[in-house]
Amino acid sequence: MAKKKIIVLTGSGISAESGILTFRDSGGLWEGYDVMEVATPEGWAKNQDLVLKFYNERRAKAAEAQPNAGHFALVELEKYFDVHIITQNVDDLHERAGSSHVLHLHGELSKVQSSLYPELIYEIGAKPIEMGSLCAKGAQLRPYIVWFGEAVPLMKDAAEIAQTADAFLVIGTSMVVYPAASLIDYVPTNALKYIIDPNPPTISKTGRYSNLTFIAEKGTIGVPQVAQELIAKLA
Repeated sequence: MAKKKIIVLTGSGISAESGILTFRDSGGLWEGYDVMEVATPEGWAKNQDLVLKFYNERRAKAAEAQPNAGHFALVELEKYFDVHIITQNVDDLHERAGSSHVLHLHGELSKVQSSLYPELIYEIGAKPIEMGSLCAKGAQLRPYIVWFGEAVPLMKDAAEIAQTADAFLVIGTSMVVYPAASLIDYVPTNALKYIIDPNPPTISKTGRYSNLTFIAEKGTIGVPQVAQELIAKLA
């Protein structure tokens, strides 16, 4: 018999427990930087040096961070279920923990992209991008990140994955960043749904959300708890 599908949407909360902070922790500043200066196409057009410096710092910090109990609990679920992770995070902690299927909605720090030919994407690991670092067609490389104001190319793929869920977990995200926050609307009505966050969003548990359970915990506590519950109910 085919394994049941567990679809997981993760946000900054699960990475924050590994020491990776986001701009939402400090009112529009991202570790001292104005997000409009470093995370928009306009910011890139205005000061490429600043944007590269910012993401080079983020890339180095992400490389030093380690997966936590929340990440590892999702890996454990793969023993029992077909698990697919849709993440808003740009770090690779899910992959380093051992998750097999990870879709990055907002890009990846460990990759770079041509600023003129977006189909040209390269692995860079933890190395910095410099001014003068060029793609194969001679254009400056930029971070492989979906900036504010840009389309989310993988949203259609994510919505299709969400539609297959037997259970849908939302971990460490405020559910206010669209289009990612709309993914729960694609989940089948009868699928089990969990939102794991110390400050769960206000959602009425009726209709499409009648199977919704709030777990008011950090990911390191709430995800292992939900994992055991899913194994007991669905495995």
